[in-house]
Amino acid sequence: MSFLCSAAGLLARVKLLEGSTTEQTRRNIKRWVSPTLRELAHRQKKLGPQKPERRAGFVEWNQRSELFAFSQRLGESFKVSQLQRAFTEKSFAQREEDRRRQLGIEESDLQMPHNSDLVEKGQHIAHAYVEAFLQHQLPKVPNDGHHAITSFLLSTETLAHVSSHLGTKDLIQSTVYPPSAESLAKSLYAVIGALASSSGIEKAFLFVRDFICTQLNQRDLLEVWTPQDPIQLLENICQERKLGEAEPRLLADCGKNTVLGAYQVGIYANRQLLGKGFGEDLKTATETAAIDALQSFFDTRDNRRPFDFSIHLKPKSVRLD
Repeated sequence: MSFLCSAAGLLARVKLLEGSTTEQTRRNIKRWVSPTLRELAHRQKKLGPQKPERRAGFVEWNQRSELFAFSQRLGESFKVSQLQRAFTEKSFAQREEDRRRQLGIEESDLQMPHNSDLVEKGQHIAHAYVEAFLQHQLPKVPNDGHHAITSFLLSTETLAHVSSHLGTKDLIQSTVYPPSAESLAKSLYAVIGALASSSGIEKAFLFVRDFICTQLNQRDLLEVWTPQDPIQLLENICQERKLGEAEPRLLADCGKNTVLGAYQVGIYANRQLLGKGFGEDLKTATETAAIDALQSFFDTRDNRRPFDFSIHLKPKSVRLD
């Protein structure tokens, strides 16, 4: 009986503590918070969506500090003047010159450097290194494949993706904000050119390898480059290598003469199976089999050896002419 009394007393004390805690919590919430938040939300909804503001327009913005932080994030050594020039677009420089001219500044002080020449230099370096990298990593792929993969890596979308994730959005000095994909891509080219001017061409090569070539990691090369007219290309390769005439053969089919028909075709040369593929008709299945055979010849299958992104290509192997 005494045990039940002590347990009841303990429960009463716990309820009393919970009640006091709830009461104390309620007292800490001010009555003006809820209506204030509702009013702010109402005003925000009334104003509608707002345009994004430049970080450079904030009071605490420091351009030199941001450039220093950018170089430290990348682990590279830039000259501040070169890096600042890399993020200054020609249109922005012209607008600043016009503004200074209206303020009566002397003509000798009107010139503002921009990144046009750095963009051209960086583009030349990136294109040369990507081609050399693909020649080293995919030696069996023909020139058409190299050109297609190079175009993918140096496309505006890919370069803009890399540039935005490096944090160049708020550093770009442009007349339009947020910067377009083309501005992001050009700024990345300019950063490559600035790095080559500041730390040498080998550092620029490593930058291209680490941030641009790595976009091929875990990517299906067939999505990047699909050979045009694969059957004719396979026949040409078989003739060059003296493998005999490529001959497609029907291996299996199901659902024939129905909308769910499926065919499996294999391509042979000298009684050797080169590749096989599936399709909803014989033509599609034959093209798929030809692509499968070409992937074996070019060593571009999914189970191929991964790209080696730790290689150091010698400057002599990169054509900068």
